[in-house]
Amino acid sequence: MTTDGGTLSLLDRGLYALFAHHADDDRHTATRSRYRAADPDTGFGLYVARLYGLSWLALVAGISVTATLVALAPQSAVDGVVSVARRSLPILNRVSLPAVPRLGLVLTGSSVAGLGCRAAVFRLGDRYLGWVAAGRRADIAATLPGAVRYLRVLASGTQDREAILRAVAQQEAYGETARAFRRALNRGALTGSLDEGLERVASETPSRDLLAPFLLKFKEHANQSSEALAGYLEMEGRLLAHQQSRRHERATGYLELLAELFVVLLVVPALVVLIVTVMSVLAPGLSASVSTPVGETTVRAAVVYGSAGFVLVTGLLASWLVHSLRPTNTAAPSYRRPEGPLPTLATALSNPASALLVVAPVGVVAAVALWSLGYRPLNVGLLSYVAVGLPVGAVAVRRARRDDAKDREIQDFVHAVAGHVALGRPFPDAVRRVAAEVELGALSDDVDALAFALGLGDTPSGDTANRRSAALEQFVDRVGTPLAEQTIGLVVGALDAGSDSEDVFETLQTEIGTLYHQRKSLRSALLVYVAVGWTTALLVLGITVAVNVYVLAEFAQLSAVADGSSVAFDPSAVDPQRARYRFYVVTQATMLACGWFAGTASRGVYEALLHSGGQVLIAYVVFAGVGLL
Repeated sequence: MTTDGGTLSLLDRGLYALFAHHADDDRHTATRSRYRAADPDTGFGLYVARLYGLSWLALVAGISVTATLVALAPQSAVDGVVSVARRSLPILNRVSLPAVPRLGLVLTGSSVAGLGCRAAVFRLGDRYLGWVAAGRRADIAATLPGAVRYLRVLASGTQDREAILRAVAQQEAYGETARAFRRALNRGALTGSLDEGLERVASETPSRDLLAPFLLKFKEHANQSSEALAGYLEMEGRLLAHQQSRRHERATGYLELLAELFVVLLVVPALVVLIVTVMSVLAPGLSASVSTPVGETTVRAAVVYGSAGFVLVTGLLASWLVHSLRPTNTAAPSYRRPEGPLPTLATALSNPASALLVVAPVGVVAAVALWSLGYRPLNVGLLSYVAVGLPVGAVAVRRARRDDAKDREIQDFVHAVAGHVALGRPFPDAVRRVAAEVELGALSDDVDALAFALGLGDTPSGDTANRRSAALEQFVDRVGTPLAEQTIGLVVGALDAGSDSEDVFETLQTEIGTLYHQRKSLRSALLVYVAVGWTTALLVLGITVAVNVYVLAEFAQLSAVADGSSVAFDPSAVDPQRARYRFYVVTQATMLACGWFAGTASRGVYEALLHSGGQVLIAYVVFAGVGLL
């Protein structure tokens, strides 16, 4: 059995046979609509079958776990829950009910829990499709303006609608827009009508306000004349660029709100720990023992370590939100590690992904050495993290600065080539002249290689068009920046389509200038959030160190005073040494969270290792330097 061109596993075949017929139920009409917008790799019948399989698994798991917990729970705990329910729930708190036997509680609780888990699976399945569709919609909004500008250049060289759509569809830099064009071309090939393919994709795309009307208007103007299509694409490109600018402004506003919320959420836990620690002398109940899944502890300890966990979760969530709010075409680059140990080792100083794999054993060695020297387990983990995070982050910063230098120079390169092309010189000759006459700094070696590769295409036995395309693709790979991939790739398809070279490079100058300006403006805006992350970390570090030095030290004197008087509180409830360690735990959790936030806002995940590792090391040095460890 196959679906969507792939062979199903034994489990999928079983689920498909049992539950695929539910795909036609009316209750899944909304799910089918979300499925079309999400366009996952699996067929709808198989998706529904997997959803039903998970729902039955959740039902059994919910019933089993709840029944076991209720059956094994102490009678006092069960009576307490029942008593709270009778006092708090409407109607039940006004009528007298007989005692409920344990078996009835087991059956009722497990049934409710199991059915709730089953319903939650269906709800999450629908939400998952909605999340995927929202991601596709955001990607289309980010890539459609550039794709439309590319289409305008292509339309100046050919009137073949399929050819210009296929040229854009082959450019991976245009993401979901290119994928939508490929689907339209495939539908058109199957039905024999490109118009039908465009209409079908327009009806299914999640981008109802951008891509859907564009595809329909593209079909309408393309059926009129080449002049009508070119005019429409030029007007639409300007409109989409304006809308994209407004979306960037809204995203910046969301980031400002996120930064303010982030500061509050990370400062409050430290203050809560401070209040709980000081209040322990007045509230003996904070020292009472409580049972947790990991053993017995006190209320105060649960609050402290719970605050540390809350801080870590907040930092991860804030970092993910910063990454998600970045416009797709200005997102931090994702580095790929080359295959094989030798290439990985050779690129360890220029590729953060390779550096992480090479440095990871150093972290293991550092952990063993720190453990043998008697460091506490927490510091073993933190300092090992620093040993890995700092060098990997340094490589990421070094690579990012090199890429920034190339992006600056690529504007000058495109401008210089455009000037020669405007004078009527062929593209290969223009590149050779620029390579010889213009100093391009970090881009010089890549441009020299491009000039040499283009020169090979001038030989009588060479296929000039194919060699030119291959040379430009190799140039993009050598430069290795997202900006080069998004812009230089435009030249390949446009020149192959017969577009006017001067028009191509005029559009390319506009495109590269727009993208570079967006990246620089976003980089400047995000530096504010880097400062927020560091300021919050240093603020919390200062608060906790001051409390440890000036507040906890006074509890010993307070205890002496209390022993000789009728003081109504117990100053010995606070153990200064234990309290210092707990403050240290919360502080280091804050350092990690602030470092993740600052690094992700700056240049992405790998730089987050640098910022978090640096802040963890600073906190350790400060605590150890003032004698708190």
